[in-house]
Amino acid sequence: NLIESGGGLVQAGGSLTLSCVQSGDTRSAYTSAWFRQSPGKEREFVAVISRTSALPRYGPFVEGRFIISRDNVDNTVYLQMNNLRPEDTAVYYCAADGVYSLANYHIATNYEYWGQGTQVTVST
Repeated sequence: NLIESGGGLVQAGGSLTLSCVQSGDTRSAYTSAWFRQSPGKEREFVAVISRTSALPRYGPFVEGRFIISRDNVDNTVYLQMNNLRPEDTAVYYCAADGVYSLANYHIATNYEYWGQGTQVTVST
């Protein structure tokens, strides 16, 4: 129900835009988010947005470099990533849920739907 694309290899300082197409039950999901996971690390919150595009939130490491957005006509959520750093290397996952929790949007276990992930590799 969630299919990510747009990952790849990029040099430090470069940009990538990830896409997540929501289908089936996830098309009406109220909350969409991006998480990432590196080998040996826990899944980490990146960004979240509500269905009305209100209330975007970002992980502290983003520091203004990423923008989350969505197109409800195409049922697609985007993550524009600029000024990428080697430490941004990870598998990026799209997640969705029917509820937006102001307290728990950053917790992975609160999301019901997940994509398969797309690899982002940032070289020095």
